[in-house]
Amino acid sequence: MYIGAHMPITGGVDKAVERIMSIGGTALQIFTRNQRQWKVKPLDESVVDNFKSLREEWGNYPVSVHDSYLINLASPNPESASKSVKAFAEELRRTERLGIESLVTHPGSHLGSGKVEALERYVSNLDQAIALSETEEVKVLIENTAGQGTNLGSRFGELATILEDSGYTSRMGVCFDTCHAFAAGYDLRSAESCIEVFERFDELVGLDFIRFFHLNDSKHELGSKKDRHEHIGKGHIGLEGFRFVVNDTRFSTVPKVIETPKDDDPEFKLDKMNIDLLRSLHG
Repeated sequence: MYIGAHMPITGGVDKAVERIMSIGGTALQIFTRNQRQWKVKPLDESVVDNFKSLREEWGNYPVSVHDSYLINLASPNPESASKSVKAFAEELRRTERLGIESLVTHPGSHLGSGKVEALERYVSNLDQAIALSETEEVKVLIENTAGQGTNLGSRFGELATILEDSGYTSRMGVCFDTCHAFAAGYDLRSAESCIEVFERFDELVGLDFIRFFHLNDSKHELGSKKDRHEHIGKGHIGLEGFRFVVNDTRFSTVPKVIETPKDDDPEFKLDKMNIDLLRSLHG
């Protein structure tokens, strides 16, 4: 069972591997850059080599990159959309250079232009960015969202539209975030409700498209549309939903990472606590 955490890259992306190793994680998510700045510092060759070397030492467990929060491929503003296309293409290049297999991304925001038009624009810009990147291996994983503001991707049907309409469907999948799904109104509090949610996902999207999980509890109630993560079992989802996911054999080989609060915890004891708790729910 691949369970790990999103780890900071302070000091270099290679440091994230050391950090996940220190707490016994077997899956990892990272940014490859400062996610809140447009300007991107080139990857240092020695850091790339050390990242790959450390990952091999760790056990070549699954890794995913999360793209910058600034990117909005659904933007109705041509200048912003163009900037986002170039930035996403660069994210793909960096991911492939590091030998990482997937890139997680949010579907963006329509900013008042309407969902139907924005979904078409998103797919067009996404395909343009993939082509521009000239990458071949990296899987693009569309993450479901909480439904805040004008964000796309909170409904399973929207994810299905993106996957169906893209010219790169074979290179795509879904990153399923439990907190986001719950905030969007999908009840994950019991085995029974989880069965219904994943049946609905299977009908609209297909369970085979789930290539990665973000396992996060929710600080807010069902349908709140608020994206606020909580420690496993400490939020409104509770333990039973996570017990269901880690024991569902359909997801046994799908990597699962937490993005729970880190607070002031330089040794990542809170991450270890959450990972150990999830492992204890298995079996």
